[in-house]
Amino acid sequence: MPQPNEGVRKPGGAHTRDMTVGNPYTLMISFALPLFLSQVFQQLYNTADALIVGRFLGTEALAAVTSSGTLIHLLVSFFMGTAMGAGIVISRYFGAGDEEQVSNAIHTMLAFGIASGLILTVVGVAFTPTLLTWMQTDPEVMPDAVEYFRYYFMGSLALVLYNICRSIMNALGNSRRPLYYLIFSSMVNVVLDVLFIGVFHWGVWAAAFATVLSQVASVVLCMIYLLRKGNIFTVELKKIRFHKHIFLQVVRYGLPSGIQNSVISLANVVVQSQINSFGKLAMAAYGAHAKIEAFAFLPITSFNMACTTFISQNLGAKQYDRAKKGARFSILAAMILAESIGVFTYIFAPQLIGLFDSTPGVIELGVLQCRVLALFYFLLAFSHSVAAVCRGAGRAFVPMVIMLSVWCVIRIAYIAIVVYLFGQISFIYWAYPVTWSISSIIYLIYYLRSDWVHGFEAKEQAEAA
Repeated sequence: MPQPNEGVRKPGGAHTRDMTVGNPYTLMISFALPLFLSQVFQQLYNTADALIVGRFLGTEALAAVTSSGTLIHLLVSFFMGTAMGAGIVISRYFGAGDEEQVSNAIHTMLAFGIASGLILTVVGVAFTPTLLTWMQTDPEVMPDAVEYFRYYFMGSLALVLYNICRSIMNALGNSRRPLYYLIFSSMVNVVLDVLFIGVFHWGVWAAAFATVLSQVASVVLCMIYLLRKGNIFTVELKKIRFHKHIFLQVVRYGLPSGIQNSVISLANVVVQSQINSFGKLAMAAYGAHAKIEAFAFLPITSFNMACTTFISQNLGAKQYDRAKKGARFSILAAMILAESIGVFTYIFAPQLIGLFDSTPGVIELGVLQCRVLALFYFLLAFSHSVAAVCRGAGRAFVPMVIMLSVWCVIRIAYIAIVVYLFGQISFIYWAYPVTWSISSIIYLIYYLRSDWVHGFEAKEQAEAA
């Protein structure tokens, strides 16, 4: 029996990957591996800052760099989530073989990235002190924190544009090229961190400055590649603008993802502000754990990104059974990986926290948080995996609603109650497993009972009506 996309000439060439044909398991693993390595090097940016600052400048400097990492994620995550969701538009048109719309979507995404980067720069630089004060940042570390985050936000345009370029390449099935550029820029970042802080003995601002310079390097490499002639992804500077019909789709599929990311970040900012009230040791411990968890969850994030691209391309080609098969594999693989990593983190928590700060109080609090959360990683993986399936199917509104109600409203309410009743930091840590459990139950019901594979068709029919 012929497949729905037989006879359709797929655009692209050697630099793109059609995920509508071939073994879905092999395709997803081979696509996820470069994504995983890219995520590892992406995390090296801030982790290198934390490691080098903690070793050379001490606990207060480490607290300044890590204590408000959720602030950066809050402001950046909206644009990054929107870009990730917008990649769905490219994947869908690529799966359907529509070259013109793929090109329009790419140029619209770049226009969005430029506008977003400029807005983020202005907002971040102008409101850093206000936001840090609102987050109850310890007065001892406030000057260094303001300095670090202002320098960091000066590089917002490069940060956003790199992630836009990465989303474009990933949507077309090319996950290797962004990896090569990120490896180079990560090495640049580490070298500059050591040079500026270890050799020149500059302050914490130098760590942010090193990050900005390395991000600029990655954007330059990405744009050189995308400006190549003769490919479906070829960028022409004069064509970078907002195409209305494409931008409306970007808003439809990307905005919920951006709001979802911001909601999660907002809830984490509330958690961070409560942690900050326990002093600089708690701040440093929380920051160190955040770095560890970010690394621990990279394989799961990579599978989720591969899943979203796979689902979008196959639903664009109307290969519904294949999309279901890929979704099941992605969810199962992510959960097994997450729990394996959780067990490892639980066992080696003291050594992992000690990499960042050897202060006994920091290690004690960091280990406590690790061991409260680690064995529940499979629930976090399940929630994120089903959310990735929903985004790939054009139903990004569903995870947005679930995250808003559970990971924001319920989590914040829980923290407010336990802090008032008990005032112990361990109860704050339990906010994560509790809300992961609730969201996983809701996602399971939705995944089993909804007709998610026809998400795009449902929207098209509604528009036609």
